[in-house]
Amino acid sequence: MRLTSAIRAALIAVTALFAAGLSSAQADSGSISLTIYKAGWVIGGSGGGGTLNFRGRNYALSAGGIDYGLVFGGSKTVLRGRVSNINRPSDVAGVYGAAGAGLAVGGGARAIVLTNQKGAVLELSGRQVGLMANLDLSGLAITLK
Repeated sequence: MRLTSAIRAALIAVTALFAAGLSSAQADSGSISLTIYKAGWVIGGSGGGGTLNFRGRNYALSAGGIDYGLVFGGSKTVLRGRVSNINRPSDVAGVYGAAGAGLAVGGGARAIVLTNQKGAVLELSGRQVGLMANLDLSGLAITLK
């Protein structure tokens, strides 16, 4: 009787692990590039666009958001990187939130990892140019054009 319960529990565990492996195996990744312009004084705004390359096709993106906290100045940030855990291009669309701190006087490096409500993960790095000091909470909305 106990042996039957142990075998049943083991089969359920193996089935659950197999199902989890299949669902994560279906997710794919692509490359992404974004150019974001940011300006503000206490409350800031950002906007820009970019491109998603997914399964050999390019998709145009637009991006925009607001920042609140210590925000001063203006900058241009060019980011490139990888997007993972997506099944279709529309999975990149969504709202990404972050708390951040930075200083760019002339130029500086920038790296960030963001996740949206669909589970898409952006791993981005690049260069920020301008005069910008920030210690803020920010939100970035990305949409497919």
